[in-house]
Amino acid sequence: MRKSYRVKSERDFQQVFENGKSFANRQFVVYVLEKPSQPHFRVGISVGKKIGNAVARNWVKRRIRQSLTELKPQLKQNCDFIVIARPTIAGQSMNVVKQHLMHVLHLAQLLPHRSA
Repeated sequence: MRKSYRVKSERDFQQVFENGKSFANRQFVVYVLEKPSQPHFRVGISVGKKIGNAVARNWVKRRIRQSLTELKPQLKQNCDFIVIARPTIAGQSMNVVKQHLMHVLHLAQLLPHRSA
């Protein structure tokens, strides 16, 4: 993801946490803040120490980023959102990570509903 697609500053993270809505499943929590004037979405990823050591946390972040890159054309564009990984996602395969992430993004109405 390019830098323009990332929520980086502490101030932006706090704004999404305080003013946004949260959605969750067993593997992820997503906070969403609508920004109508924004040309495209921005995402922040948070993976805490309960996931494991730095290698495990980076492994999870890479899989989340890859899933979001694959879903990018379908994602709602005018919002900021934060993805927080829960400890149950550690060690899961790429397909499992993507399926759980898609589930919580559907709950947050960031992805259109599946027609299948």
